[in-house]
Amino acid sequence: MTSPLLAALRSEPVPHTPVWFMRQAGRSLPEYRKLREGTKMLDACRDPELVSEITLQPVRRHGVDAAIFFSDIVVPLQAAGVDVEIVPGVGPVIAHPVRSRADIDALPELDVADIPDITGSIQRVTAELGEATPLIGFAGAPFTLASYLIEGGPSKNHEKTKSLMASDPESFSALLAKLARISTTFIDVQLQAGAKAFQLFDSWAGYLSRADYEDHVLEHSTSVFSALAAHEVPSIHFGVQTGELLSSMSRAGSTAVGVDFRVDLADAATRVPSGRALQGNLDPALLFAPWEALAPRVEAIVKKGLELDGGFVFNLGHGVLPDTDPEVPGRIVDLVHRVSAEILGRRS
Repeated sequence: MTSPLLAALRSEPVPHTPVWFMRQAGRSLPEYRKLREGTKMLDACRDPELVSEITLQPVRRHGVDAAIFFSDIVVPLQAAGVDVEIVPGVGPVIAHPVRSRADIDALPELDVADIPDITGSIQRVTAELGEATPLIGFAGAPFTLASYLIEGGPSKNHEKTKSLMASDPESFSALLAKLARISTTFIDVQLQAGAKAFQLFDSWAGYLSRADYEDHVLEHSTSVFSALAAHEVPSIHFGVQTGELLSSMSRAGSTAVGVDFRVDLADAATRVPSGRALQGNLDPALLFAPWEALAPRVEAIVKKGLELDGGFVFNLGHGVLPDTDPEVPGRIVDLVHRVSAEILGRRS
């Protein structure tokens, strides 16, 4: 039996709207915080026992329709040999930023032999999940990885990234092409080990104009989806603040497009090809509202999602925030399942 998540991503019939949450495995869960005590983020991401347990925690607690592989978008960079550290309260920090053609040429490729722990982690997770709950793999999109490498860490304006893109587009393209290969290898290993779908995260793409995205970025994200097409698994393309880019992002080749909370689902549907599955898009900040205020917002998104002419997966418009009450996501799952099943039941 096909899981509701995989069916929805393929725009096939489902018994209820499937739900999972970006960052569902993370700091909002007390069991996660306890398990992570004394362990650095990147060390945790390379420990199959920890990765497996952290990935499974929200499945057990919330009853979500999918697990999302616990990792970080800079893990493949670290595995390839990039000196990167995740600094608490800051994010990924690159010791030696990539800002010249020589730096780009020196950037190592990722070899499957560099990440045996990823295979081990995926196999541990899928063995416990069984066939009922699929595991979603993921990687960072080439542009977002490039921004971290060029800026040396998170950036509010991405000025060094945009400067390189404008002044030396050939070198910028060479960098993104290399990063596309790294992301492809990272996802390929996850799929080979048992992941049933994947999401490409482009966290910083929303800082680009549509013209710059199409001229400098789209082809490299497209190459990731193209290289992985032979796996014949559903895929999701998601970016933050990318409402103006949805039509462009939908051309990259994913089976579904993620929508953040800034764009109405019905509006988003007009920006992607007819029949394309959508995922989203509750504002994560609303999980701090009283339940009587939150529940109608959840129901409204479910109803809009079921009016789409393609599949629909309920998610947040970005990740679960660290201080979120850990009981709230589970209540959302129950509500989405109940409301969607009632609506779909009346249609049958």
